Amino acid sequence: MDVGDARIGVASCDPDGLLATPVETVPAGKKSLGRLTAIVAEYEAIEVVVGLPRSLSGREGPAAAKVREYAARLAYRVHPVPVRLVDERMTTVSAAAGMRAAGVKSKQGRSRIDQAAAVVILQSALETEKTSGRAPGETVEPAAEEL
Repeated sequence: MDVGDARIGVASCDPDGLLATPVETVPAGKKSLGRLTAIVAEYEAIEVVVGLPRSLSGREGPAAAKVREYAARLAYRVHPVPVRLVDERMTTVSAAAGMRAAGVKSKQGRSRIDQAAAVVILQSALETEKTSGRAPGETVEPAAEEL
């Protein structure tokens, strides 16, 4: 998932964990957790990967704090499915460049760019896991209660 202030891009992968594909763009807001929980159940997810926005230097700012809090709330909702945070630096830039190369105009591609970013995040996590043999990123502890 690529969690943003306006939209949340969602991607999934095949059962063998080889290829990430776009699923949908969920409007951010009060109903987003409910929709994401439904998607996790519908796709029978064994793990949820959420992109953690960091600066190019690797530091975490206010956006990362918001994503951490959101991921903890999501983890509470989808438990026992684990939620992991992975570095998402440059994913939106990479997704936007790919869409421009494919001829998608920026105005018509806004909702799809979030899905494309989610695909980049998930594909990167899958490849990291394959090469290292370990789950990527860090496990999110569920929020103590629904906030």
